[in-house]
Amino acid sequence: MSSAASQPVRTRVVREPKRAVYDREQVYRILDEAFLCHVGFVVDGQPYVIPTSYGRRGDQLYIHGSAASRMLRNLEAGIPVCVEVTLLDGLVMARSIFNQSMNYRSVVLLGTAVAVHDADEKLEALRLLSEHIMPGRWNDVRPPNEKEMKATSVLRMPIDEFSAKVRTGPPEDDEEDYAVACWAGVVPVAMTAGEPVTDPRTPVVPHPPEYAARYKR
Repeated sequence: MSSAASQPVRTRVVREPKRAVYDREQVYRILDEAFLCHVGFVVDGQPYVIPTSYGRRGDQLYIHGSAASRMLRNLEAGIPVCVEVTLLDGLVMARSIFNQSMNYRSVVLLGTAVAVHDADEKLEALRLLSEHIMPGRWNDVRPPNEKEMKATSVLRMPIDEFSAKVRTGPPEDDEEDYAVACWAGVVPVAMTAGEPVTDPRTPVVPHPPEYAARYKR
């Protein structure tokens, strides 16, 4: 497991360093549970943050979007990028407003993404993205055609510079505030999938497949 001392300065956690995680496997577990990331970059002095889906294979992260999007056009040119992922696990209700917090798991990646031009790698990246969001779906649907492939860009980013930050447990109040007469604790928060709603124009397959009916994260 990496230590803070061996961590690059750019990804070293400064605020609440006790919550820092530099272990690659723990970072991968967070990335694999989430499926929405925010990509930050700067173009001509203007910062942008764009939400998008992603997939991972080994130490490579794949990001996709429209070939016409500002993000993917500029990232293809080699603009440095910051990718962030957060999982919210609970609302931490302390006895003072100052000490209220959240339980969470987050990852920050820094690096430069490059465009994927190889047709086989690009198709495989799109499969990874699909399977990351809904395992089993790729084999049921029509694969992208040539026109759709041209309209889609895929970027590959090495997972080299990273850090995670994790908070768990109850509130951490100042000692004198433990005498305050109010409830304190944690309200757990989790993402849950509801019952699938079938598209009315799917009479041939009226019932959702198992992977959709039993979907959970």
